Amino acid sequence: MTLNTKSEQKSFSGVQGVYSHQSKSTNCEMEFSVYVPEHSNDEKLPVLFYLSGLTCTQDNVTTKSGFQRYASEYRVIIVCPDTSPRGTDFEGEHDSYDFGSGAGFYLNATQQPWSENYRMYDYIVDELPALIAENFPIDTQRMGIFGHSMGGHGALTIGLKNPEKFKTISVFAPIVNPSNCPWGVKAFEGYLGSDKADWQHYDATCLIEQGAKSPNKILIDQGSADNFLEEQLKPEVFQVACQKAGQELQLRMQSGFDHSYYFIGSFIGEHIRFHVGGL
Repeated sequence: MTLNTKSEQKSFSGVQGVYSHQSKSTNCEMEFSVYVPEHSNDEKLPVLFYLSGLTCTQDNVTTKSGFQRYASEYRVIIVCPDTSPRGTDFEGEHDSYDFGSGAGFYLNATQQPWSENYRMYDYIVDELPALIAENFPIDTQRMGIFGHSMGGHGALTIGLKNPEKFKTISVFAPIVNPSNCPWGVKAFEGYLGSDKADWQHYDATCLIEQGAKSPNKILIDQGSADNFLEEQLKPEVFQVACQKAGQELQLRMQSGFDHSYYFIGSFIGEHIRFHVGGL
C-alpha cells in the first residue's frame, strides 16, 4: 500500500508525521498522524490507536494533547486516524456537526449512500493496522486503543469486539450507550437504519451485556463539568453493565473538568502509561 508523507517533524526523542493513502475501506484518500519514538533498527514498539471525537480530524489530538512527551518517555507509537471519509459530497453530509463529515462513528454504514464510503470500522480494525505494520516498526502483538467522546465510543466497541487484536482500552468522556442518546440515535438511524437490533453491534453497553469482554481492565476518565455528561454520555450505564458482566472497569470522575482538550491533555500521560502497563 502506497503511503504519502505530508510532513515529518522532530518531537522529543522521535518524529511526528502526517501521512495519507488511498483507502479501500472508505474509497477515498485518508490522512492520519503517527508518532514514532527513537528506536533501534531492528526494534518493534507497542502501538496505540487514538480515535477522535465529533468534528475532529487527526490534527486535534496531535497538536493539542501533548501526547508526544509521554509517547517518547514510554516508547510507544501513537497512530491518530481521521474521523470520517473525506472528499465525498452526499446530500446533508456537511449540514451538521454530529452526522456525516467528521462524524463517522467508527461503524460500517449499511444505508445508502453512506455504505459506499462510511466504513470506518473496517478501516480502523483491518486496513489501517495493516498499513501501519507495513510502514512502521510496530509490534502487532502489543496494540491498544483509546479515544475521546465519539472516539471513546469507537475505542470501546472496536476493542470489545476485537480483544485478540487490541489488548488494552481506555477512553475519555465516551459515548457508552449510543442507542439511547441523541448523538447515537441520529447517527445509527442515518447509517444503519431503523432496526435497533442492528445498532447493538456498535453499542458498548449492549456488547458488554451480550458477553463481550476486554482481557484487561478498561479505564474511563470523565469530567464532572462536562456539558454532555447527563444527556449524551451517562458513564454510569456502562459501569452497571460491567459490574453485572464481571468486566473490570475503572471509572474516574475528574472534578471540574469539561469535554475539551484541556481535560484530555491533563490525563493523557496516565492513559499512555496505563496501556504500556497492559501491553
